[in-house]
Amino acid sequence: MPSKVQTLTSLLLLAAPGVGASTDLEHLRELEHLVTVQAKRLQEQQAQWDETQALLADMRSEEDERRLTADLPPSIHGATAGEYRAYGTVEEIAGILDHVWLILCGALVMFMQAGFAMVESGCCRSKNVQNILLKNLTDVCVGTLGWWVCGWAFAYSGPYDENDYKANGFMGYESWFGMGFLEYRKDGQLEPTSNMLNWFFQWAFCSAAATIVSGGVAERVNFPGYCIFSFFMTAFIYPVVVGWTWGYGFLASMNSVGYMDFAGSGIVHMAGGVGALVGAIIAGPRSGRWEYPDNFDPHSLPLIVLGTFILFFGWYGFNCGSTLGMSSDGVPFVEKGMLAAQVAMNTTIAGATGGLLVFVFRLALLKKYDIGGFCNGILAGLVSVTAPCGNVECGSAFAIAIIGGLLYQGVSMLMRKIKVDDPIDAFAVHGSCGAWGVLAAALFDWGAGFDFYSGWSGFMCVAEKADDGTLSCKTGLGGDAFAANLAEVVVIAVWVAVFSAIIFAPLRLTGFLRASDNVQEQGFDQAKHSPTKAYQMDTANAMTLTA
Repeated sequence: MPSKVQTLTSLLLLAAPGVGASTDLEHLRELEHLVTVQAKRLQEQQAQWDETQALLADMRSEEDERRLTADLPPSIHGATAGEYRAYGTVEEIAGILDHVWLILCGALVMFMQAGFAMVESGCCRSKNVQNILLKNLTDVCVGTLGWWVCGWAFAYSGPYDENDYKANGFMGYESWFGMGFLEYRKDGQLEPTSNMLNWFFQWAFCSAAATIVSGGVAERVNFPGYCIFSFFMTAFIYPVVVGWTWGYGFLASMNSVGYMDFAGSGIVHMAGGVGALVGAIIAGPRSGRWEYPDNFDPHSLPLIVLGTFILFFGWYGFNCGSTLGMSSDGVPFVEKGMLAAQVAMNTTIAGATGGLLVFVFRLALLKKYDIGGFCNGILAGLVSVTAPCGNVECGSAFAIAIIGGLLYQGVSMLMRKIKVDDPIDAFAVHGSCGAWGVLAAALFDWGAGFDFYSGWSGFMCVAEKADDGTLSCKTGLGGDAFAANLAEVVVIAVWVAVFSAIIFAPLRLTGFLRASDNVQEQGFDQAKHSPTKAYQMDTANAMTLTA
């Protein structure tokens, strides 16, 4: 039987008028070649069509199966009749994206501990560097145990009500020691949950909150006393704050919109800053701090600048990671990626703006370049934008950072005026700018005017459904948003101040908190640490870093 190509070629031969068997043979071969190529293309397109239809059929089959088993929990081991269903392809992709994203961002936040250690070491005197590094290491390790033992339970565990808010509105009391993170099936197989991922990411934030306090009490607090506070900060004080907010407690449900603190200007930074202020007041100033102020200048600007760059770098994990994944309801969601990019842009602009603002201000004030002030200005801008970075546009981030930089400078000067010894300006940077950032999240929200509000909805407005089922932006929410965020500032500040005082005051009264004047004069490194020195003196008395 002749092929379709041969038949078509024969028809062309018959239809071509005046074609001779010898004279037009080359022309006929060209026609035959063109027909062959076209037929091959048709076959390839048919194969692609069949493949697409098969893929769509598989997706429809998977979707039908998912709907039939929607009430069953998914399992990494596949479907088990009546008990578990297999993860769908889309769910697997979404899960992979979320885990990779949050593990990476959590690691960036954890690396901020190195930045805190460098900034604090550089701001203080060389004779106490080992002791400062020890406290920073302790914050990570002791804080890890505090978060594991009960911190996570207070912050993120249930019970929850039917609207997914904490049943008591205050704190959870399940999942102690990570219980329930892994579950046993009836067949003895282990079934993991997403709690390990969330525990790791939120642990990094918890450690950061505790480390902020370290800078405020540097160079005069005994190590054992600080360890006690660090444990209670990470096991109770900070987790309860999280329970009210990110853990869907009463601040999340207090009115029509609840609070808005995207990445923790108030929850993390203000909490740590207030703890640092209370600790600095109760511990008292370093011996001779106000009598001989020139003796307390920062000893290493390179360490301060290095630490600032590390913190700036880690802040992208801090803020961008607070999208909490790259999916929504188990489906990859491009809006999450776009929001992370918006957050990164706001973070960058705010850090740069805050640094330049303070640098120029101090240049006008001192008639000299102040690199340390430049670094703290960068941190002030970053802290200020941490709460509103997910619901303001870039121009607002610029304005927020300007106000944050001015606020930092004013509070820093006030702290010296009233003689509160805060070696790294922990309260001025994290406490005051953290509170400002929370208020800015409500004041600068990118909803159209103060009447509309976006908040946690990101690029969308908070909407309401009409009687006909259509959605429209809900009006009159600006006041509710500001009220909720103001309430967040007040209750967190009071909570952290009271419980920090409850821990610090007895330690000070019993002599367990503050080091003696002799130890402070000698330096913690020589008085309390091993012979290995953070610095050694060469024959020319030049100070160099040891290996």
